[in-house]
Amino acid sequence: MAEGDNNSVYQLVSAAGPAAPRVGGGAGSPRVWAAETASLEEQLQGWGEVILMTDKVLRWERAWFPPALMSVVSFCFLMIYYLDPSVLSGVSCFVMFICLADYLVPALAPRIFGSNKWTTEQQQRFHEICSNLVKSRRRIVGWWKRLFALKEEKPKMYFMTMLCSLAVVAWIGQQVHNLFLTYLIVSFLLLFPGLNQHGIITKYVGMAKREVNKLLKHKEKKNE
Repeated sequence: MAEGDNNSVYQLVSAAGPAAPRVGGGAGSPRVWAAETASLEEQLQGWGEVILMTDKVLRWERAWFPPALMSVVSFCFLMIYYLDPSVLSGVSCFVMFICLADYLVPALAPRIFGSNKWTTEQQQRFHEICSNLVKSRRRIVGWWKRLFALKEEKPKMYFMTMLCSLAVVAWIGQQVHNLFLTYLIVSFLLLFPGLNQHGIITKYVGMAKREVNKLLKHKEKKNE
C-alpha cells in the first residue's frame, strides 16, 4: 500500500460516530483523536486493499454486490448447518481462519491488488474508514461507561432494565433456531452499511414516524 501522510485513513463502519471531540488536551481532544486514527491506520496498513474492496461491497457500489454478499453468507451458513460442528470445533476453525488471514493477507494483497497504484481518493477513503472505526470504538466505550454509571447512580433501574432485556433475548432465542437467528443477525449487520448508504433505512424510519404521528393525531381527535 502506498504511504500517505497521517491524514490518510479509512471507514468500514457506516454508522454515525459519537459527538464531536472536545477542544483541549483530554482523551476527546482533536490531537488524541488524530493520534488514534493514525495508529489504527498503521495497524491496518497491510489490509488496506482488502478493506477498500470490502468497503465497496458493503456500500453496494455495484448492483450485483448485495446478492453476491448474501449468496456467500448463505453458503457459509448452509455449510455450518450441513457439517453441524460442535461449539469447540466451530470456534477453533473460526480462529484458525482468522490466523491464516492475518498471516496471508498482508503478504498477498499487494501482489493481487497492486499497492503502487493507489490514488489520492483511495488514500482519503482509507483515512475516512479508520476515522469512522475510531468513532465507533469510542461510542461503544461511551455506552459501556454510561451503563456502569447507571449501575452506580440508579442500581434498581439498572438491574430491572438488564433483567427485562436479557429475558426478552432469552425468549427470542427459545423461539428461533440459534443458527437461523445468527444468520439473520449477520445478514443484517452486513447489509446495514449499504441500506444506510442508499437511504433505505432513513426512508422506512421516516415512513414509520409519519404513521405513528398519524395514529397519535387520530387518538387526540377522538379524545377531543
